[in-house]
Amino acid sequence: MEHHTRSEVACFFAEGTLGAGAVITLGDRVAHHAKVRRIEVGDRVAVTNGVGTIGHARVARLGKREMEVSIERVEQFGARSDLRLYAPVADRDRMLWAAEKATELGISSWQSVRFRRSASVTPRGEGPAFAERLRARMIGALEQSFGAWLPQILPDAMHGNLDGGARGALKLVLDIGGEPILEALPPRGSPVAVLVGPEGGLEADELAGLVAEGWRTVSLGSSMVRFETAATAAIAVIRAVYPGQPSFGATSSAQ
Repeated sequence: MEHHTRSEVACFFAEGTLGAGAVITLGDRVAHHAKVRRIEVGDRVAVTNGVGTIGHARVARLGKREMEVSIERVEQFGARSDLRLYAPVADRDRMLWAAEKATELGISSWQSVRFRRSASVTPRGEGPAFAERLRARMIGALEQSFGAWLPQILPDAMHGNLDGGARGALKLVLDIGGEPILEALPPRGSPVAVLVGPEGGLEADELAGLVAEGWRTVSLGSSMVRFETAATAAIAVIRAVYPGQPSFGATSSAQ
């Protein structure tokens, strides 16, 4: 785990524009978290809006159901290189775990993809209600990692209908028989789309269809791993090669 020098005791998510001098009211979830963390009036905290702005603030008021923070200054962070994750519709708890780790590592977008083997999983994560849970988990991960950018969540899709979201990116599908992922990575800063198949792997015709649509098979090695492990490992490899700008503690424009 990396630690930057900072005095903020916690980071909280708040949608909308953040500006120096603003007083932001955060709701019940944050107030409860502040109580658990024993945060007090006057403590320094960070506020992220998930679209590149982090505010440095102090707790102005703390009640049972809300907390007010006064923003002293803000920092703007540029988006990291475009990294899109296509994760299988699968066991919902494992999908949530993958979304949490992917957010910490800095993906740009998430899309859940239905494969044939997705239908045999229960309980599986799919639909609008699950998308809300997914977003909540991502927000928690963003707060925990003091992140500046919340991934975009795209509507669920079938495996044969992904070209719209992946357009303009190098399209990589994880397959144990593919070439080493490091050999396939594009020049620094180029968009990358990573597709991870369901538990048990892609069926032969599904993989062939993706290859016909321009997806390139890549491997993380000879080990068979679960989809959430594969997704996390692939994102970590790409971010290690193209680290980009850290979300917190980097040189940025302060206002």
